[in-house]
Amino acid sequence: ARSLDKLYNFADCSGLHLIFALNALRRNPNNSWNSSNALSLLKYSASKKYNISWELGNEPNNYRTLMGRSVNGSQLGKDYTQLRSLLQLIRTYSRAHLYGPNIGRPRKNVVAFLEGFMKVAGGTVDAVTWQHYYIDGRVAKVTDFLKTRLLDTLSDQIRKIQKVVNTYTPGKKIWLEGVGMTSAGGMNNLSDSYAAGFLWLNTLGLLASQGIDVVVRHSFLDHGHNHLVDQNFNPLPDYWLSLLYKRLIGPKVLAIHVAGLQRKPRPGRVIRDKLRIYAHCTSYHNHNYVRGSITLYIINLHRSRKKIKLAGTLRDKIVHQYLLQPYGKDGLHSKSVQLNGQPLAMVDDGTLPELKPRPLRAGRTLVIPPLTMSFYVVKNVNALACRYR
Repeated sequence: ARSLDKLYNFADCSGLHLIFALNALRRNPNNSWNSSNALSLLKYSASKKYNISWELGNEPNNYRTLMGRSVNGSQLGKDYTQLRSLLQLIRTYSRAHLYGPNIGRPRKNVVAFLEGFMKVAGGTVDAVTWQHYYIDGRVAKVTDFLKTRLLDTLSDQIRKIQKVVNTYTPGKKIWLEGVGMTSAGGMNNLSDSYAAGFLWLNTLGLLASQGIDVVVRHSFLDHGHNHLVDQNFNPLPDYWLSLLYKRLIGPKVLAIHVAGLQRKPRPGRVIRDKLRIYAHCTSYHNHNYVRGSITLYIINLHRSRKKIKLAGTLRDKIVHQYLLQPYGKDGLHSKSVQLNGQPLAMVDDGTLPELKPRPLRAGRTLVIPPLTMSFYVVKNVNALACRYR
């Protein structure tokens, strides 16, 4: 109870919503879920009027390997149906959200697991969840983070999950509920470095363009080396990247065409672009920009600078540049970043620095330095898609 109190109070005072995963490995002799402990926790939580969403278990496809217990998809589906019934018995949680099954990478056996789950409990969950880790943490090296082939692995996984979900519950929301640059808790000096940001920003852009509207990051603090904040509460590169994303990027995704980038594929050859450009409506919550503005975010994996000219209605607009680069002598390994040449650091324990843009005159060519990530707000475009929510 004390642990739950601490966790809920942290989430509540941070303006976050808590999703709590109950233990799925408490089993009866017939392998059905033993819910007695969960019921005690639910009753306690309800007595405190905690606003919590729920799920059951974590990466259930790995239970045999990790715990020596096996639960198949249809059995977990029955367990979720049981949990939904429990929630409906408790007034506080009769309409609480329920998410799952939080499976791992959709290989053949995991896809079969998801199919079994969806047949039984597809209508029971509010969103279908899965996890993705890009690299085996035991072999990661900094050049891995620059491989376009690696960046593209996520796209194939999304299609596999969408195919199963749309077969059983068309239109059901899909969330990426666990994402990290590396498995096994990450690698020191790599997955908490500037280099890991290429995968993170590409993940956010790719998922948004595929209609996945929630991404849960593993983790915020002090777990392995995939966290956003270090042990002394200093923000790491992916924190600053995430903060810029939240400040500048709205949920509406825009189609974008880049002349000279979309090359014709040759037979048997896959084009994997090292310059990746995404576009969204600028966040409505950012009062520095009027509605109708758009934000581009660009990943340059080339070892040379690239020039981009804005065309059409974007050509004569003022642009605000937010260029994120590593700070210090460690280069891509750096745990510090600079924004438009200024190092980013907390002003004091409770104050974030101002994230100042660099204004570019109208019509100016965008120059993207090598191996960088950047955001460009095109002001006052009055884009029709971005004027209304």
